[in-house]
Formats: sequence, structure tokens, C-alpha cells
Amino acid sequence: MGNCMDSSSRVDSALNSQIGASQSKTSKTSLSSMPSSLGSASTFTQPSYKEKSDTLPTPRTEGEILSSPNLKAFAFSDLRTATKNFRPDSLIGEGGFGHVYKGWLDEQTLTPSKPGSGMVVAVKRLKPEGFQGHKEWLTEVDYLGQLQHPNLVKLIGYCSEGDNRLLVYEFMPKGSLENHLFRRGAQPLSWQIRLKVAIGAAKGLSFLHDAESQVIYRDFKASNILLDSDYNAKLSDFGLAKAGPTGDKTHVSTQVMGTHGYAAPEYIATGRLSAKADVYSFGVVLLELLTGRRALDRSKVGIEQNLVDWTKPCLGDKRKLYRIMDSRLEGQYPKKGAQAVSNLALICISGEAKSRPKMSDVLEKLEQLYDSKYNVLNQEISNRKVPNLVAKSPLRAHASPRRHSTANASPLPTYRPAAKVH
Repeated sequence: MGNCMDSSSRVDSALNSQIGASQSKTSKTSLSSMPSSLGSASTFTQPSYKEKSDTLPTPRTEGEILSSPNLKAFAFSDLRTATKNFRPDSLIGEGGFGHVYKGWLDEQTLTPSKPGSGMVVAVKRLKPEGFQGHKEWLTEVDYLGQLQHPNLVKLIGYCSEGDNRLLVYEFMPKGSLENHLFRRGAQPLSWQIRLKVAIGAAKGLSFLHDAESQVIYRDFKASNILLDSDYNAKLSDFGLAKAGPTGDKTHVSTQVMGTHGYAAPEYIATGRLSAKADVYSFGVVLLELLTGRRALDRSKVGIEQNLVDWTKPCLGDKRKLYRIMDSRLEGQYPKKGAQAVSNLALICISGEAKSRPKMSDVLEKLEQLYDSKYNVLNQEISNRKVPNLVAKSPLRAHASPRRHSTANASPLPTYRPAAKVH
């Protein structure tokens, strides 16, 4: 893959008005160190900004949150049995929050069952001294106890006994998008699957943003996108989720938390959070899908360490796009489709929040690409002519959940076979 820095990038005329002069470099925070291990992003927290607080819905009490009819309150002994006493061979993920174990429950009674019988679940056990404490654990229960959608991971229940804090999720057999894109030896994802994953993730974000009480996800990244057996994507980490602005407010002012490389520059700089910050993060993940590279990679040299900075000059120029495309695709992708996705990513990572599209518009565009001529391999690959008709997909409507404000939180797990997260 070549260098894109020899001249300024160009974009299709249809996109020029939306991008304009907002292609400034991503801001970086100096309040926490970069990842100690090469090739992985790190989470960060900045102090709250001193602004007049926005009017937000009244938070629910802990008792109200834990009494959700959608969740089961598990006994710690049952989860210990379900995971074979949290044995190492049941471990499927870990991070600063603690560990994630594979467990088995009876589908009807949700009591522990023998391995191989009943349904498999993912049990997250928090460290008492972990980065994600009780407040963040409660935030996770609050959101996923109310929000239900095919593209959000399902929370089955929780455990709160003494110092033990656990969460029980549906098991996602294909693990995280992060592992598929970056784990050494992983089978490369085809172009079709990459587009399918992007659409699934976009559906999840659109659902949150278009809810009657808007939810800002705040930590959209490859490790938080989990895949089922058919590569359907589900958002999995609601520790950083935040209630969106109400009334005529355009943003909420809050403590800056997130992951290096994915956080929107205006949010890092001002602490002002809006749904457009999620759109920026989505654009970064689109770049990861295109390139097969991490948002931040300290093993690279110079500008190539930052994916946004490295790719921007190539995104709007169809003559240069091939330089940044994932070599593991071996050219097996539709050139027009890849160009269209790169143009979409370029708008999403615009330096100015107001220049970014809404997630519902991003989703509509991706669905058009999935079904249109842009998703057909080029003549040099398939030896077939591309039809001229572009099938336009209608925007999907989702039911809007009703919910209230919640506390800040920190990133949750990614599922992996023998690979650390964060």
C-alpha cells in the first residue's frame, strides 16, 4: 500500500458541499498515555468542562434500574456453576474491567446447565478495583435493561452480591470485528461481509439516535461490534452511553471519555457531546473496514500511525484509493462500491460536526450500496458488465424506546479467543 501524501485529495462534486473546508486533523488528548502495546487503542478520560449544565431527564434510582422486568437477577453461585467456577478454559475475553467467561444456562429456567446443553452465554465478571466500577456497571444494566433491538447485544441479567458485579449476555459466536480485522492469522473478511457488518452497526446507532429519548453511544469502535454466526453486527458496550440533548439543545456538556483514535475532535476539545460524535467514530470504523488497519497503530511510522490522517488524502481520489485498501482483499472488491464507501467515510470524519450526516442517512446510503451496481465486482474481476440501475432502499424505521439519563461509564469487553482487549 502506497503513500497518499503526494497531493491533496479530491472528492466527487456531489460531496463537496458537505465536506467543504472541514478536513482538519483529528485532535488528540495529552491527558493519558498512548497504548503501551503496539497496535491497540487506549481509553482516556478528561476532566469535566465547566459549562452550564443542560436539562436532562431525571436519573432512575438503583432500585428502579435493577427491578427491570426484562432482566434476571442471578445468584453468584449459579453463575459460578455455569462457567465451571470461572475456569481459565472458559475465558473468552478480558480487559481493564475484568474478564468474560463462556457459560451454559437452561433456556427455560435460566439455571446452570452442563456444558454443551442449554444455551451458551457470555458472563462478564468485573474486578472490584477495575476501571469500570459499580456506577458504570449500573449504567450498563440501565441501558440494556430497556433498549432492545436486533443490532444491540442482548443483556439477559446481572448479579449483585457483596462485591461481586456480573453481567450475563447473549453469546456472539463470531466474536468482535476487531479480532476479524486485526488478529494475526484471522481469515480475511470478504467485501460483502464488511459491508454487511457496517450496515448492522449503522442500524444499531440509528436506533439509538432516533429514539424518543436520544442515546449517544460514545464509544463506537471495532472491539465493541460483536458478530453472530451469520455476521450480523450488534453493539455491545454501553458503559459510556449518554442521554442526548433535549429540547432545543444541540449538545450535552460532559466529562470527556472514550478511546483514542475514535473520539471526535470537537468532543475532545470542548467536552460538548452530540450524536455527530458517534458519526465520526463510525467513519473511523469504515476506514478500518476499508484498510484493515487500526485507528491508531504505534507500530507504523509517522503519519501512518493515525488512520484518519493517513487515509484522508486518498479517500476522495479514485486514482489513489487502491493505495490504502486492505491488501488481504486481494483486489476482490467493487471499485465503485469502495469509492462510494470511502466518500461516505470522508464525510463522517469531517472536522466540523455540523458537516457530518445523520446516522439514518449513512444507513440509507450503505443499504443502497449493498443492493446496487456499486456492490458488483468490476469487469476486470468478474468479466461482467455492471448494470446501470441503482436500486434505492427505503430508510428503515425502528420503534423508539423510552429511557432516562444515566451515569458515565467505561468500555466493556470484546469477545476473543486468546486475545486481550484494550
